[in-house]
Order: sequence, then structure tokens, then C-alpha cells
Amino acid sequence: MVKLYDLSQPLNQETPFWPLYPPFEVKYIKRKAEHGVNAQYIMTSNHIGTHLDAPVHFVTNGKTIDQIPLEWLYGPGIIVDVSEVGDLGIITPEIFEKNAKVAGGVKDGDILVLFTGFSRYAWYQKPKPKGTADEERYIHMHPGVLKDFADYMIKKKIHLFMVDDPSPDHPLNLPIGRFLPRVYTKVRAAAAKKFGGEAKLAKLFPDDDYQIMHNYPFLYDIIHAENIGGQIEEALNGKKAVRMTIGCFPWLFKGGEAAFARVVGFDFNK
Repeated sequence: MVKLYDLSQPLNQETPFWPLYPPFEVKYIKRKAEHGVNAQYIMTSNHIGTHLDAPVHFVTNGKTIDQIPLEWLYGPGIIVDVSEVGDLGIITPEIFEKNAKVAGGVKDGDILVLFTGFSRYAWYQKPKPKGTADEERYIHMHPGVLKDFADYMIKKKIHLFMVDDPSPDHPLNLPIGRFLPRVYTKVRAAAAKKFGGEAKLAKLFPDDDYQIMHNYPFLYDIIHAENIGGQIEEALNGKKAVRMTIGCFPWLFKGGEAAFARVVGFDFNK
């Protein structure tokens, strides 16, 4: 028997969209009473909900969604809880490796799944005061990885990794922490308090590292899925790391720079 875990977030018109991008729009164009059938029309960017980014998203003439080998999208993987880094935290290779050891460690070519804990704040969670849904915290304050994590993945021959927040990039390497109206001054001030001042921020997040986890790993065909979630905590079951087969299934989008995806964990030990 195999136990399946849906590691995807739901997607509809209520899903928060990436800052400065257009929202998801859906409407009925046919209804059963009039046309004998229900049919919908959608308009959206690719970068909303659980989705896979292809190298061409940032690399001229890079691989498109339909050019990504299926072998990169399904195989042995490890889900690692790195939530201890907290709001605006930095997930280092050392933290990831240490936490992965309880599940036998990271193998060359693994699919990596980073549980930051921020899927707890995603829009579809139960609302406050009893629930944890917090759209602003989810988008503005999530942790991230830096260039050293990309170097680590290159060394480990990783092709696919995933995060349960909007981006693997730290908010200070995104519009959120650099120029997004209303937001960036608050986020930068929180980061300065966390890391010890503006001088430290300048060293941790230099100008050249803007969107580094999109610009740099894509050069090595290291792709990523964003906004995963769903049953990820159920899959971890209180452990710091678990190994299982991971599948990421985008639609066969010819020429696509990204695509909506269903992410599934397959535990063949159940």
C-alpha cells in the first residue's frame, strides 16, 4: 500500500497573487440552465498558487515547462522541517543538512522540500482568532535561502526543490524588502532588528543578490515549486525530516515559463 499526501495549495479567485502581478480571475461563460452545461473562463498569471518555475522564467532561451524531463519531476525526495529559523530567517545548508539527518540525510539528486512552517499562514487556513491564516505575514515575512544554498544544491546534483511559502528568495532579495510600496520599510526594519542592523543587511543581501535564487540556480537547470502546503505537516508527522517519493505534475505547457502544479508525496512504507 502507498499513502498519498497532497502537498498543494488550493487555487481560486481568493488566492493572493504575487505583489505587482495581476490576480486570478474566473467567471462562468455557460450555465446549465441556459446552455445545458457549466463552463468557466479564467485569466491569470502563472505565478499564483502552487506552481513550478522553469529556467526560462529568468534565463534567456532557458528550458520551458515542456522541456523539463519527467525524471526531474518524480523521484526520491526528502521533506525537511526548517521552521525554527522563523520570520525572515535564513535557511542555511548546515541547518538543512542537520535536520535531514534524522531521515538518513540528503542523497545526490534528491527532490528537496523545505517546510518553513509558513503554509500555516496561507490564505486557505482557518481565520483568526482561532486559526492561523495571515496573508501579510505569509507574503512579507517568510524565510529564504541565499546563494550558499544554491551552491549546495549544485554540489548535490539537485534538479528540483520546493518551499511552502511564496518564494525561495528571502524577502530582502525581493521587491517585498526592497521597493514594494507600504511594505518594504517595515520588512527591512524587522530584518535589521533580527540580524543586527543595516550594515549587516548590506552584507547578507547585497544588491547583486536581488532574486538570486531565481537568477543563479536556473543557470544550472535547478528548478523550484512555490506555494506548496496542503498535507505537508501530516506527511512530516512531527518529525524533523521524512523521506518519500515526491511528484510535481505541471500541465504540459509548451513554451511555458511556469505552470500550475499538483505536488504529491508518495509514502510506499505505509
